[in-house]
Amino acid sequence: MLIQSTFKPAWWLNNPHLQTIYPSLFRKLPHLTDTYRERLSTPDQDFIDLDWCGKNTQQPIVILLHGLTGSSRSGYIQGLQYQLAQLGWRSVAMNHRGCSGVYNDSARCYHSGDTRDLDFVYQTLRAREPRVPLAAVGFSLGGNILLKWLGERQQTLTLFAATAVSVPLLLNLCASKLDNGFSKVYRRQLLRELKTYIYAKKRHLLDLNKAQEAEKLAQLGDLEDVNSFWQYDDKVIAKLYKFKDVHDYYQRSSSRQFLQHIAVPTLIIQAKDDPFMTPDVLPKAEELSATVQLEVANAGGHVGFVAGYKPWQPKYWLEDRIVEFLSLHLQKVS
Repeated sequence: MLIQSTFKPAWWLNNPHLQTIYPSLFRKLPHLTDTYRERLSTPDQDFIDLDWCGKNTQQPIVILLHGLTGSSRSGYIQGLQYQLAQLGWRSVAMNHRGCSGVYNDSARCYHSGDTRDLDFVYQTLRAREPRVPLAAVGFSLGGNILLKWLGERQQTLTLFAATAVSVPLLLNLCASKLDNGFSKVYRRQLLRELKTYIYAKKRHLLDLNKAQEAEKLAQLGDLEDVNSFWQYDDKVIAKLYKFKDVHDYYQRSSSRQFLQHIAVPTLIIQAKDDPFMTPDVLPKAEELSATVQLEVANAGGHVGFVAGYKPWQPKYWLEDRIVEFLSLHLQKVS
């Protein structure tokens, strides 16, 4: 189902780039209590760090997935954790490998179509608490992973709801969008962080005497001349994860093709002016399963959606909308 969003941007941030940049640079993070970190050992002898908020074992759990180069410390993650805590719910922010502030112990990191770690976390939580209500929320790359996983697993998941925000539903179009106009500023910063990550991870693996894992990164070659996501994903992601090439990676990992298979009640929130993509990534109504709602706002930027009448007194609309949707569907299963 397609629905028009009621979101109205703050007049003093009435620009897609201001909507995108303001929260990442100027948002004051809330004070979270009852937080703790859990390290899960993975089947491939590595680990995933989970950052929890809330300890009441009688309450629902919401799994949170951050975006590219983000972490559990990202403002949109901590803001939502705070909102969920006000309901008494628990939340667990899953740091993609190497994103928790501690480099992981293998060459493997993460990519837009890698759903294995999310499935592992879900299965772990479900085994511990088979009857607890579970939901999931993903942002940007994390949203793409979430939607792909929901479509892959179809009827096998016991989630009461899911939400995905600012999702690069067609990776090829999004990679090309970042090669144009002001969007190149985001591309430049993201690629700088990704290259730094690869080089630092290689040193970390050598320090651990994991020469074989470090060699996998060394074989990627010099990344200094990589200036687009088409190049990076072809040279790094396709090689590390055994895709044929960047085209194979984008085709197999884009989540739009999985939307028709989703069985969990799911809300997708997108902005038409998102500087990381174009309106062409948005699916048509017939591409959505009966359980999927696509809510499209005319404005909002990329994981922005900042409202508020008074300058420097923002209201983060996303968190209210996500909590509203999750609460509605929790009531339906209670």
